[in-house]
Amino acid sequence: MFIALDAMGGDYAPLCNIKGAIDFVKENKNKIGVYLVGNKDILEEEIKKNNLSIEGLSIEIVHAQEVIQMDEAPSIALRKKRNSSMHIAGKLVREGKAAAFVSAGNTGAAMSVGKFIIGAAEGIERPGIAVAFPNKKGSRTVLIDVGANVDSRPRHLLYFAVMGHTYVKEILQTSNNPKVGILSIGEEEGKGNELVKDTYPLLKMTKLNFVGNAEGRDIFTGDFDVIVCDGFVGNVVLKTSESLGMIILEMIKEEVEKSLISKIGAALILPALKRFKKKADFAEYGGAPLLGTKGTCIITHGRADERAIKNALKFASQFVNHDFNRKLLDNINLLIPEELRKGKEEELVGELNGQ
Repeated sequence: MFIALDAMGGDYAPLCNIKGAIDFVKENKNKIGVYLVGNKDILEEEIKKNNLSIEGLSIEIVHAQEVIQMDEAPSIALRKKRNSSMHIAGKLVREGKAAAFVSAGNTGAAMSVGKFIIGAAEGIERPGIAVAFPNKKGSRTVLIDVGANVDSRPRHLLYFAVMGHTYVKEILQTSNNPKVGILSIGEEEGKGNELVKDTYPLLKMTKLNFVGNAEGRDIFTGDFDVIVCDGFVGNVVLKTSESLGMIILEMIKEEVEKSLISKIGAALILPALKRFKKKADFAEYGGAPLLGTKGTCIITHGRADERAIKNALKFASQFVNHDFNRKLLDNINLLIPEELRKGKEEELVGELNGQ
């Protein structure tokens, strides 16, 4: 099995990507290989310059002449730069030569590669990006979608719920019967915008463990395992949470440096602060999966270092080893009534409302 890594993507590419791939392959004793997709001359020069070696490792360089820059429009990846590292890595998955695609590059372009080059899995209209937030109970709450789809319809959120359910059960393994909610402005049924109101009855018709509306605070309480929303709202939540976390750490650091007593106190709680930082550190978890594609697609942070790249590759291998895509399709058939899968949601909601 090989994973296609966009070796040119990210703020610290290609060196950190090369090192991360080497560490991953060594850790897995060559059982899982990596395609380093990028400009061959640049990659070989980087390997030589830094006294690295891929000899004897399950690592192959796949040449890609072009690079999708971080500030370029996602459409560039699909239309103009077809010889880019990202585009060619996606093609390796589509053609069955690689089982997964990993990139720390332009997020929008990586999503486009997953959705349109690798393609949506059978029966799925819209793949969704899932992020697992740490919660108060020491577990993780999956929020989906966090940006793959700016506009979504009720049936898209219905499928996001099954994606999140499968992610929690098969990959995170924190619950065998995940509690699913829909993000709204109140916990009572009937609260929310039209999308929430129209999606609510669909989720009630499924065999999911749907427990109703979730408010923003519930992302971190641990009372829900999966919370669904449209990509616009989800992305705002994600970016706000990331920013808040960084600001809190910066504010703590500023306060600590104000006096000797504060510094002494900080030294005493330093182990706890390190544990907290580890829980919130994206590098520990590798990245966010774009769920619902034909092959595994992991999008990691642009600031990913070699440890984050190694963990992203490890994360991708977990999806493949757990046969995630097959289990997702099985769950769609098991948990969503046939009428809903056939697109008859409007009729069923009408019946439910006595119309």
